[in-house]
Amino acid sequence: MRTPGQFILLRLLFILLLGIYAAGCRKSPVASTSPLPPKVEVRHPIVRELIDEDEFNGWIESSSVVEVRSRVRGHIQKIHFQDGDRVQAGQPLFDLDPRPFQVQVDQAIAHSRSLEAQKAAAKKNVERYLELIKTGAISKKELEKTQADVESYDAQIAAKKEEVKQYELDLEYAQIRAPITGRISRTELTEGNLVNAGGSDPLLTTIVATDPMYVYFSVDERSLQRYMKARKPAEADQTPGTLREANVPFRFALDSDEGFPHQGFIDFADNRVDPDTGTIRMRGVVENPQGLFVSGSRVRVRLPVSEPYSAVVVPDTAILSDQDRRYLLVVDAKNSVARRDVSLGKLLDDGMRVILPEESGKAAIDSKERIIVQGLQRARINYEVQPVESPSHPES
Repeated sequence: MRTPGQFILLRLLFILLLGIYAAGCRKSPVASTSPLPPKVEVRHPIVRELIDEDEFNGWIESSSVVEVRSRVRGHIQKIHFQDGDRVQAGQPLFDLDPRPFQVQVDQAIAHSRSLEAQKAAAKKNVERYLELIKTGAISKKELEKTQADVESYDAQIAAKKEEVKQYELDLEYAQIRAPITGRISRTELTEGNLVNAGGSDPLLTTIVATDPMYVYFSVDERSLQRYMKARKPAEADQTPGTLREANVPFRFALDSDEGFPHQGFIDFADNRVDPDTGTIRMRGVVENPQGLFVSGSRVRVRLPVSEPYSAVVVPDTAILSDQDRRYLLVVDAKNSVARRDVSLGKLLDDGMRVILPEESGKAAIDSKERIIVQGLQRARINYEVQPVESPSHPES
């Protein structure tokens, strides 16, 4: 049997436990916070100086190709080069056995000296006959015959001297030299082979010039007419100069190149359009001091078709599509996103896209504005964003 004091103590203990339980079940209030705006990467449009260009497929050819053949008949005695060497104009390539040619030269010189001696004897006869004719010891006819003999020897000596020159030239041709500077091919005949001259003369080797080189490409008729209109002189009585005088530059690239790093100048265009293809062949000349360009290589050619002009360019990846419309997302001064419809121009080699001006002539966007280039999926029009400047910026 509990006493009244014990009953009061139990009651107080119950109330205390109930208070502790209620305090543990009570939830602490959570502070209400709004989500932060999404981060996006922004970049300013760039103003560049551009030139419109047309692109064509072309190929490289040597400015000069020479087939090396012998002018005289003889046996190859020595070869002065290795297959594939670079040779200079005038450098010895092949030596033919010179002895037969030297014999011909010596024989012709000896014959010429014999004729000189006979001429001297004939001249003495003329001098003696001139004295005898005064006394009537000889007839006039005999004197004239002796004088004719002197003139005949003069003619024979002159002919023999020319024959000596011919034999000396054959002796010179016995050493075959490089006619041009360039890269030589392999030798077709080795030492000891007989080389025939004339219609059956064999090919000894080939030399191709390596500097300068030619770039050939074909231009369609419509582009040609456009170029001719652009070159039309301002004055009616003026005539346009040649392509070589115009000094028109062009750029080209090999298959292994990035962009169009090489440059040359147009120096020739054919005089007629091919009616079968509707194109005209053009040629440019390029310097090749290091021998980088090889004859027969395929190239891509870009020909300028406009004067330099300024244009606004943006990364092509920043452009979005809405059916047939193209637009950019622009961040204003309050960091709010807005849509800006644009008209697109050509895509540049570095991934930048030209933004065409509006009909009023003013660009749809300028270089002071901020466009979103990364985080486009997180940006919503008319909503705020956290703009972060792009760490990489292409050169203008």
